[in-house]
Amino acid sequence: MVTGLRVLAVDDEQPALEDLAYLLRADPRIGDVLTARDGAAALKLLDRAMADGRPVEAVFLDIRMRGLDGVVLGRLLTRFTRPPKIVFVTAYDDHAVDAFELKAEDYLLKPVRPERLAEAIRRVCGSRTDSPEGQEVDTIPVELGGVTRFVASTEVRYVEAQGDYARLHTATGSHLVRIPLATLEERWATAGFLRVHRSHLVAVKHIDELHIDSGKCVVRVGETEIPVSRRHTRELRDLLVRRARRAKRDG
Repeated sequence: MVTGLRVLAVDDEQPALEDLAYLLRADPRIGDVLTARDGAAALKLLDRAMADGRPVEAVFLDIRMRGLDGVVLGRLLTRFTRPPKIVFVTAYDDHAVDAFELKAEDYLLKPVRPERLAEAIRRVCGSRTDSPEGQEVDTIPVELGGVTRFVASTEVRYVEAQGDYARLHTATGSHLVRIPLATLEERWATAGFLRVHRSHLVAVKHIDELHIDSGKCVVRVGETEIPVSRRHTRELRDLLVRRARRAKRDG
């Protein structure tokens, strides 16, 4: 028998905490809903749940709280042997980068709409699953017209460095995020991305062609040609050859 998720809601404002707990309990995918008014109480509940053999699977966490704030608590949660998944629930939109760095499943803005909470629960239930190509699915927060939403790594074709920022290119457009390319390179190494140039990170599955002419190498992703530095050329070429052989063997 499959039981619902056991979750913890944390908010130092009682009305907000009660509203969030009510919405969580109304979702059929949720089982037990624990609540805490601050970070210290949340840690005690989590410890007790683990000791009882019924660990909390996800924490819906406010950010700006008295005492231990949500970002600090989130960092502590990542150190658990089996860390619960994190969904930030906040009235402020200036912590999206923190959410990304902590690998949060979603970032909800108050007042929480039931349909957005339902989407966050869906992400918690299905997060860190493999894509059809066996690649890890990750998400990154982007701002669109004052609304924070998460773009899946599987949607991104290539990433272009722009100073301390990075521009994510998808099939439908691009998004500028305040995250260095080196951070994305490390975070998405297991999601099928490869650094091909000091200013470009490419999703290997979206490479259509590779050209080497007079010692210069470029790859084509859709209609875009991306330069490949000399030190990355051999690694990329070998990777594409292995990928082609595997596809031929499997096909």
